[in-house]
Amino acid sequence: MNVGEALEIVGVSDTGRVRDHNEDSYASDQALGLIVLADGMGGYRAGEVASAVAVTRVFRDTRDGLISLIPGQVDQESGLRYESLVVQDAIQRANSEVYSVAREHSEYNGMGTTVVTALFYDNHLTCAHVGDSRMYLYRDDRMEQLTVDHTVVQEFIQTGMYSETEAKASFGSNLVTRALGVEEQIDVDIYEQEVSPGDLYLICSDGLTNMVNESKIAKVLSKQQDLDTYAKRLTQLANKGGGEDNISIVLVKVNSPFKAEEDWQHQMLDWFNR
Repeated sequence: MNVGEALEIVGVSDTGRVRDHNEDSYASDQALGLIVLADGMGGYRAGEVASAVAVTRVFRDTRDGLISLIPGQVDQESGLRYESLVVQDAIQRANSEVYSVAREHSEYNGMGTTVVTALFYDNHLTCAHVGDSRMYLYRDDRMEQLTVDHTVVQEFIQTGMYSETEAKASFGSNLVTRALGVEEQIDVDIYEQEVSPGDLYLICSDGLTNMVNESKIAKVLSKQQDLDTYAKRLTQLANKGGGEDNISIVLVKVNSPFKAEEDWQHQMLDWFNR
C-alpha cells in the first residue's frame, strides 16, 4: 500500500489577530508521508526566516535520506528505526544551518525556531521535535499529547513542585528551553509508534494550544467531520480566544494500512540473518 493512498493531510496557517506577519512555516508531502512544522522566534522577520530555513532543510534532507533506505531496519545501538535516524539527522543539520545564518547576518542574531516532524511509513510513525510546538493523537475518543514541551513551565511540572496550573500562573510566559539555531548542537526528542486505521493526528504551533485548551480541541476532533472543517474550526477558536500568536495546524487521518513492500535487498538481508 502506498503511503499517500492511506493518508489524508490538511494544513492551514493563520497570522492570528495580534501579529502583523506570520513566523510559522509548514510543509507536507502526502505521497511521502512527511510533515514538518516550525514556529520561528527572534527579531524583526528573523523568526520567519528561521522557520522557513528549518522546514526547507528538514524536508529536503529527510526526503533525500529515505531514497536508499531499506524499510524495517532497526539501529542496534539506539533501538530506533533507521527512518527515525534520518529524521533526527535532518533536524540536526537544520539546526546547524539556522545557527550559521544567524551568525552570518547581524539582523538575524538570536533567531531560532521550534520544529515538529512527522514521518509515516510501514504502518509506523516517527515523531521528532524540538521546542513547544506539539503533536497529538486522537484515537478511540481520547486525545494524547505525543510530544513533551521544552519549556520552563514543563520543567517545573516534571519536578513535581508545581501543577500545570500553578506553574503557568507562577512563571507567566512559557519560555522555550530548547530551539533550533540557538546553539551549535541540539538534542532531538524521538517518539515511535504503530499507527492504525482511524487514527487522527494533530500537529500545531502554540498559537493554537495557548488559546484553546485540550478539552476543547478534543471536543472538535470528536465530531465526525472532514479535515478541512476541523482545521477551520480550530483556527476560529484560537482567534476567538485572542489570536495572540500565529496559528498553524496540520491534521493527518489514517484511512488504511500502509505496510512497506519488501524489495529484493530486504529479502536477502533477512535470509543472511537467519
